[in-house]
Amino acid sequence: MVPGIAPDPTLTLIWAGIIGIAIFIYVVTDGFDLGIGILFPVLAPGGERETAIATIKPVWDANQTWLVLGGGGVFAAFPLAYAILMPAVYAPLIAMLLGLIFRGVAFKYRARTSRIWLWDFAFFAGSTLAAFAQGVILGAVLQGVKVAGRSYAGGWWDWLSPFSLLTGVSVVAAYALLGACWLIWRTEGGVQDHAYRMAGQAGAASIAAIGAVSLATPFLNHDYFSRWFEAPGLYYSAPVPLLVGVTALLFIRALRRRAEVAPFVLAELLFLLTFMGLGVSIFPWAVPGQVTIWQAATAANAQAFMLVGVGVLLPVILCYTAYGYWLFGGKVGAEGYA
Repeated sequence: MVPGIAPDPTLTLIWAGIIGIAIFIYVVTDGFDLGIGILFPVLAPGGERETAIATIKPVWDANQTWLVLGGGGVFAAFPLAYAILMPAVYAPLIAMLLGLIFRGVAFKYRARTSRIWLWDFAFFAGSTLAAFAQGVILGAVLQGVKVAGRSYAGGWWDWLSPFSLLTGVSVVAAYALLGACWLIWRTEGGVQDHAYRMAGQAGAASIAAIGAVSLATPFLNHDYFSRWFEAPGLYYSAPVPLLVGVTALLFIRALRRRAEVAPFVLAELLFLLTFMGLGVSIFPWAVPGQVTIWQAATAANAQAFMLVGVGVLLPVILCYTAYGYWLFGGKVGAEGYA
């Protein structure tokens, strides 16, 4: 065998971790951006909406960097998984991209038109469509895809199922929760009071959604079931739902005592725990039940070459992102940052 052609097992794990981290950071950062859009119809036109927009204006572009890193990382580091999964989720993927485009265009145009109601609706619709599509993609991957040889063998509509629709709605609710908690942290006065009410409603919906998806996932295939309900997998997975329950209770208490930062931190922790639960279910599969990360990985020399680039660029991305959040870290009123 030619040296460097086969994937390196350690580098494969490192790349799986990098992509997982990038996707998680995208979800919890662009998630609250999309959550603001999802909540837009229930925010009062004028002051409330302008304040909400002001809270995300300095950071929303940077938040989308992580989607590029996550998606591009899968293409570069796990090309076989990319080649199989992309045809399986073409329709919701295109819907997600269209939603993100409409969200971005509306974000810019709403401040430059007299028909602000039209672009407010586009901001809401684009944000909701993007969030729903991301959830559908997650559900479609989790439920599995048909593979023949090294190619996708399913149909155009195989992604559409009750489970993928459930995960789609769940992601919309969870992003709305992040958006409401972000507003609690970054606003004050009447906008913050409204955000507390929205966070309570979105929190209840999100916790219910987490429970529904968690109960449905193990029954998608026996591999998932054994990891959650049979030894020895049960010993590793059992702490996750217990921690979710504790975090949910702490979140409810934080809302009741009107904490400002804790609801957002605890909402992010809920995302982290559900992300860990997802990892428990699918690791080490790149295509659940079909292709492992080692089978899907690119050659070792390519893995090492790309790792050098990421090693240089990732700290830069983290630094300018952290600086942006620090620079615009104050409370936001109707006229901008305090």
